Amino acid sequence: MIVKITSGEKMTGLLSYLQGPGRSNEHTDPHLVAGDPAIMAWHDDNELSHQDAIAIARQIDEPRRVFGTEVREPNYLRDDKGEDVRDSHGKKVRDPIDPWRDANVWHCSLSLHVDEGQLTDEKWGAIAQEFMDGMGFTETSGRSPARWAAVRHGVSTKGNDHIHIAASVVREDGTKVDLWRSKKRASELAGELERKHGLAVIASRETSSGERGYHRAEKHRAEREGAPELDRELLARRVRACATASKSEAEFVRRLRGQGLVARPRFASGRSDVVVGYKVAVRPAAGHTPVFYGGGHLAKDLTLPRLRSEWEDSPQASSAAVAEWNAARRDLPTVRAGRESQELDPKLLDRATADIGKWNAYLRSIPLDDRAQWARAAGRTAGVFAAWSAKIEPTPGPLAAAARQLARSAQLPAHRAYRAPKGAMSAGGAALIVMQTSGHLPKSVSSMLLLRQLMKAMEAIADAHRASGELHRALDIEYAVRTELATIHAAQPRRSVTDSDEVSTEQGRTMTSTLTPEQEELRRLVALDNAAPPSEVVRRRGSPVPAPIDPSPRTHAGRGRARGGDGKER
Repeated sequence: MIVKITSGEKMTGLLSYLQGPGRSNEHTDPHLVAGDPAIMAWHDDNELSHQDAIAIARQIDEPRRVFGTEVREPNYLRDDKGEDVRDSHGKKVRDPIDPWRDANVWHCSLSLHVDEGQLTDEKWGAIAQEFMDGMGFTETSGRSPARWAAVRHGVSTKGNDHIHIAASVVREDGTKVDLWRSKKRASELAGELERKHGLAVIASRETSSGERGYHRAEKHRAEREGAPELDRELLARRVRACATASKSEAEFVRRLRGQGLVARPRFASGRSDVVVGYKVAVRPAAGHTPVFYGGGHLAKDLTLPRLRSEWEDSPQASSAAVAEWNAARRDLPTVRAGRESQELDPKLLDRATADIGKWNAYLRSIPLDDRAQWARAAGRTAGVFAAWSAKIEPTPGPLAAAARQLARSAQLPAHRAYRAPKGAMSAGGAALIVMQTSGHLPKSVSSMLLLRQLMKAMEAIADAHRASGELHRALDIEYAVRTELATIHAAQPRRSVTDSDEVSTEQGRTMTSTLTPEQEELRRLVALDNAAPPSEVVRRRGSPVPAPIDPSPRTHAGRGRARGGDGKER
């Protein structure tokens, strides 16, 4: 159940919108499903008219008018395009004339996923009542209640069943409702209601591993400028690519600038030699102000402390990093060029393939229940895809999609993050190679083999999700492998093997063949599977993570295709 909370000052405007036709004439049969006793005593569940909506709005707003209670919040400036005005540091600018605005209206929407279908009015009424009890708007809080009403007006344009709750922030006795951390409390309460009422539980909320959200103004700006994606998404992918390919913080700063990004450090209070954070922005057109995002606002694993756990840690490295940060802050040339300035031979793709092969071997050693280590593995693998995408995809493509799917699996709260020990296995070498090859990466056998190894890593991460019960995450990753990346794999050239070529099998036999590399790999895996006793654990084809053999076919939700124990569709 998705929860969205906003605030405003006009209760009549909100109720008129909820009763009206909607932005795309999607509102049908607007009616009440729940509300405080005073509201429900005067109104039933019949279709609301405009006069009904105005009457309900005035009734909800009556305590505020009687007591004259003011509820205020910061008032930020907006330009003629409806976007927040920001200063040179990326902070929103308050209106100097009227720095505060009325915020006596509390608006919340509760929405189901389209796959969940629709609930009855009675079920929605019960959910709304329990939600408002938990949020402290009713008498169950031990204080005077506030007035509210829950409106249902059909599904959204995307087919989501939902309700809207309009509430006054002023209680019956004129005191204010405590809204401190209201969005956090609402999210936790939504999780409890999902389990209680048998709704789909949002796994990211349960594990605190969700992605960072975005403001609708960001989406409007991207649509207006014809951008293929939000700045936030582009920045997250570029920052992840630069971080994965770097061995030091100084190299990371240079790579950010080399990718055309504007980077700024955040110094410790009163210091100019201790960097504690950073922010980045897409370099704007002349005359425009850059919109900055802090690393933590891009993704939980892109904060500077988290990134530093993967880099060199020495006094010399720290000094070099501070020097590069200061150069970036002043828009000066880099202090010292490093390995990021070199162009590499595309033949080194074979080295990248070998590195990912070793990375897959490392994945075998991670316990399936070690969520933190798998999150790190997902983040590093996402970095390789992001680096490859930055090299060959002018607009977001399959590689960018794979990077984003894996990045979702890398999101963990700070207290659960895995701090890699010094010298831990990393996929940074492969990221460096695909990011610095001269020209465009050729459509070669080497690039095909690298892609196959990366696809194996994705399937391993999907298996880890499945082992921990996160089936939706596993299916999302598998879907990316079988659709997005499969299109690239199918377009890659196949190595032709002549009749005189010799191919060695796992049993040591030598035979002539015209098999493609993919068919050779399949033959090898089949030989391994056939050689394993039925009682042993074998690896799912294409994945380095062991999975138990299950001879009985089973289906996965949302796919409807039977699968055998090796994960192949039958």
